[in-house]
Amino acid sequence: MPAELARRSLRWWVAASVVVISGGVVAAAIFDMTKRDFRLPGTQLQELPAAAIQPSTSCTICHSEFDAENDPGATWKGSLMGQAGRDPLFFAQMTNANQDVANVGTFCLRCHVPMTYVSNHAAPDGSQLDAVDRDGVNCHFCHSMVDPIYRPGISPPEDQAILAGLEYGPPEYYGNAMFVLDPLGRRRGSRTDAQPMHEFLRAGFTTSGNMCGTCHEVGNVAIDRQPDGTYRYNALDEPTPDTNPANQFPLERTFSEWRLSAFANGGVDMQGRFGGLGGGVVSSCQDCHMPRYDGQACAWGPNRPDTRRHDFAGASAQVMDIISLYTQNDPAVDQAAIAQGRARSVEMLRRAADLTLTQSGDSLTVRVTNQSGHKLPTGHIEGRRVWVNLRYFDAQGSLIGEFGHYDDATAELDTASTTVYEMHVGLSAYASGLTGLPAGRTGHMSLADTIEKDNRIPPRGFLNTAFEAAGAPVVGAAYADGQHWHDTTFPVPPGAASARAFLYYQSTPKEYIEELRHNNHTDNWGELLHGLWTQTGRGAPVEMAAVTLQLGPACDPDVNQDGNADQDDIAYLVGVVAGGENPTGRDPDFNRDGNVDQDDVAAIINVVAGGDCP
Repeated sequence: MPAELARRSLRWWVAASVVVISGGVVAAAIFDMTKRDFRLPGTQLQELPAAAIQPSTSCTICHSEFDAENDPGATWKGSLMGQAGRDPLFFAQMTNANQDVANVGTFCLRCHVPMTYVSNHAAPDGSQLDAVDRDGVNCHFCHSMVDPIYRPGISPPEDQAILAGLEYGPPEYYGNAMFVLDPLGRRRGSRTDAQPMHEFLRAGFTTSGNMCGTCHEVGNVAIDRQPDGTYRYNALDEPTPDTNPANQFPLERTFSEWRLSAFANGGVDMQGRFGGLGGGVVSSCQDCHMPRYDGQACAWGPNRPDTRRHDFAGASAQVMDIISLYTQNDPAVDQAAIAQGRARSVEMLRRAADLTLTQSGDSLTVRVTNQSGHKLPTGHIEGRRVWVNLRYFDAQGSLIGEFGHYDDATAELDTASTTVYEMHVGLSAYASGLTGLPAGRTGHMSLADTIEKDNRIPPRGFLNTAFEAAGAPVVGAAYADGQHWHDTTFPVPPGAASARAFLYYQSTPKEYIEELRHNNHTDNWGELLHGLWTQTGRGAPVEMAAVTLQLGPACDPDVNQDGNADQDDIAYLVGVVAGGENPTGRDPDFNRDGNVDQDDVAAIINVVAGGDCP
C-alpha cells in the first residue's frame, strides 16, 4: 500500500468523536470526521442574517387560506417538503449516520432542514432546531435560491455579485444541497407581470429541474470514485477533492436519472397522465410534481390557467402517516393538509407505472412499465422497493397459487418468489477492514462503498453508458438502451382460470425500520419511529397498479385428440386453417394471436418438434 494511502487509511481508524446524549450515555463514532470534511461551495453557516429568510407564516398570509385544494400554502403544508423538519424517519436515519460518521448530521440537515443554515442551528444531532427550522424546506428558502451557474441574459444581473461574494466560490454542479441564497432575501419567481408587495426578482430557476437537483442528487462527499470504478474513503479533516456528486458514492441520483431521460431531453407527451390542467408534454420535474390548475397563487392575485400547486407529491404516503401521528398534538401542523398530501402521493404512485399480462402456454409474463421520469422506484436508497404480486384463481374464484405474497400479519414479503425492484448498498473488503463491520450488504449507509443491487426500472431514454458515468448503473439486472420496462415470467399452475397481478410500493419495510431501531444506541429516535410505524399500519404497501387476465388452456398440440402430438396434428390444423372441418372443436388459433392462419401452423410445427408453446 502506498505510504500516503496508508496514512489516510490509518486516520480513518481514529474514533475520537464523542456524542453526549440525554441520560449521560457517551458513544463514539466509527470515524472522526469534522465539519471541514463536509464543507461544500455555496451559502455557508452564519453567512446570512437570520432574518434574511422569513418563516412560512410570513408567506401564507397572502398565499394561503383561500383555496384549500390548490393554493400554495395549503398544498405545501401537507407536503413532505413542508414537514421535513418533523420527520421521525429522517431523525432516526440521522442518528445512525452520526453514530458511524461524526458530524455527518450537518450534511444531512442541508437538505432536510435547510433553514438551520440560516438560523445557525445545524448541530449534527438536530438538538438546536426551533419552530422556524421545523418548517423544513420552506417557501422563502426556495424562492430566494440563486442559480449557482450564472446564465447571461437569463439569471438576474444581481446574481453576479452574490456568486462572486461566496467564501468558497459558487457550486459548479447541482446536488448535495450546494444551495446559494440571496443574502437580501429577495423573493424570486418566473412571472413577468407579478406585482407583489415585497421585493421581487424575476428568475427562471424556480421552474427549472436544475433547482430540484440541488437536493435530489446526493453523493457521499467522504467517498470518491477511483479510476477503476471502485470507491475509496477520502482523507479526514479535508474537504472533498471533487465536488461533482457523480464522482462520489451514490446516495440518491433522482436528478441524474431525470436529466439523462427522454423527459429532460425534448420532453414526452404523457397525454394528461401528469401535469394537471392541460397536461401534455412533460419535460421538467415541476411538470409532474407541481401540476397546473386554474386559480390564484395569491389571495388578491389574478386567476391563471397555469398556476402551480405546491404539493410536491411523490411517494411519501407511508412517511406522511408517521408524521401525522407524531405531530397530532402540534398546533403548527395542519392535519387535514397532511391527509390531502398523503392522498396525492398515492395518486402519484398510481400514475407512475402500468402492468400488462401475457400468457404463453403454461407461463405468464408480467410486464412493469415505468411511466415516471426517473428510475422506479427512485429517491433515497434506503427502504424503498416495488414488487410484483401475482395471484392465480380457479374457475370458482378460489386462490390456488401466489407469487410475491405480503403477509399483513407479520409485515413480511416473500421476496424469493418474485421480482423486487430496489437498490442495496454494501461494504467492500476494504471498507470492512477499516470499519470492523461485515463485508457485503449493509444498513450503514454513510459508510457504504459498493452497490450490491440496483435493478430498478430506468426511465424512457435510458442509456447504460450515461447512467454508469453518472453513478447510477444497473447492478444485478440487464436493461437494453431505451428499455423502460421489465418482464418477469411465472409458471401457470394447473387449473388456473384467471390471474390477477398487483404492483406494490413500500418505503418503510419491516426489516429497515427494525434495523434503525436495533442499530440505535444513542437516543430514542429508533424506538419512537418503530412505535409510530407499528401504530400506522406497519408500512402497509401501497397498490400502484392491478390487472386481471382470463387464462386460456396451456397449448396442447394434440389437436386431433388421438392421444399423440405428431405429424397428424399438423395435417389436421393445416386442413382447418384451409377451411376444412374441425370435428374435435379445438380452437384453431393455436398461437392465440386473434387470427387463424399460417402462423398457427408454424407454431404447432415448432411445438411438435419440441419447441416452446407460443
